Amino acid sequence: MATLELNGLTKIYDDAQGRETAVEELDLAAEDGEFVVFVGPSGCGKSTTLRMIAGLETVTSGTIEIGDREVQELAPSERSLAMVFQSYALYTKMTARENIEYGLKHSTDLDERAREEKVEDVAALLDITELLDDIPDEMSGGQKQRVALGRAIVRDPDVFLLDEPLSNLDAKLRSRMRTELQDIQDDLGVTTVYVTHDQTEAMTMADRIAIMDDGELQQVAPPETAYDHPVNEFVATFLGSPSMNTFDARVDASGDEVTLRREGVAFATLPADSVPCDDGAEVRAGLRPEDLRVDEAAESASFEASVTVAEYQGNDNFLHLSTADQNLTARVPPDVYPNPGETVGVSVDPADVYLFDPESERALKTRGTAAQSRENQPLTQSE
Repeated sequence: MATLELNGLTKIYDDAQGRETAVEELDLAAEDGEFVVFVGPSGCGKSTTLRMIAGLETVTSGTIEIGDREVQELAPSERSLAMVFQSYALYTKMTARENIEYGLKHSTDLDERAREEKVEDVAALLDITELLDDIPDEMSGGQKQRVALGRAIVRDPDVFLLDEPLSNLDAKLRSRMRTELQDIQDDLGVTTVYVTHDQTEAMTMADRIAIMDDGELQQVAPPETAYDHPVNEFVATFLGSPSMNTFDARVDASGDEVTLRREGVAFATLPADSVPCDDGAEVRAGLRPEDLRVDEAAESASFEASVTVAEYQGNDNFLHLSTADQNLTARVPPDVYPNPGETVGVSVDPADVYLFDPESERALKTRGTAAQSRENQPLTQSE
């Protein structure tokens, strides 16, 4: 097993169509046995990063270290890593046994008996022993995925690379495979880099998530830290479903308290020491849907809002609200189900209010008290 370290990793495409920076000055260190998940919108550079680690894309500048070796100039076969692709990439005319054994046969000096033993061990680990003599056309999507994982695991690599391996599976199987992948990675203890656009996969599987946007690494942190203490507005709104409500607001300071106002509506009142802004300053406020408490009686609430749409979800409801020329989404218990057009009261705990700089988008306050907000915010890449 080994660590993985990326230092100033940059990829620039320069051709007749123009010059485009796909990944810019990316720094990241994954500890031995850590499960790191790259997540971000389409085109953010996460797959390009993975392909550079794998050796499938050349590196414009920067270094890639696996263990104590720089590998960015080495061929993929010399990097001691294994990759699982979104498309599975199985040989359609080979059995599962032959697919799993293929890498061993062509990249090691193991004899036939030793290769067979390793294949059998991996098949048992993945619960696919009964599939070893089947070809891919005889397998389900989940079974193909296990065979693809087996082909990677059997090589005992220092680093696993997984490129959206669950995206072709249905929702139920994808959920089950998430758990199985975590169990397998934990048993093997192999440093793993996983790429996905699905934030649920990122939040549930990762030791740390690496959030990217427009080729730049925005934040690297444990999922709960990135969710509660995002470094900027992009991370805050990218993580969470439904997305965080964000809107422009004005700081109205009075004594030891600060009120956030928009169009004359007071959205929340906070202790003055939790808001690092002067009286009258313009800020971007953020409220997560699950932090909006709705009272249909509209009593003792922070502010009132009109219900525009109520979406029944079974275990909870999504309420779409309107107030002060602003649309908000609240995630509420299933017994809270007002009719469209009703006026409801909405309460917000001051600790759950997020604030961002409207120009730099940098987080000024995250979840918790002022001290908790500052202590728990990890550094951004540039810092």
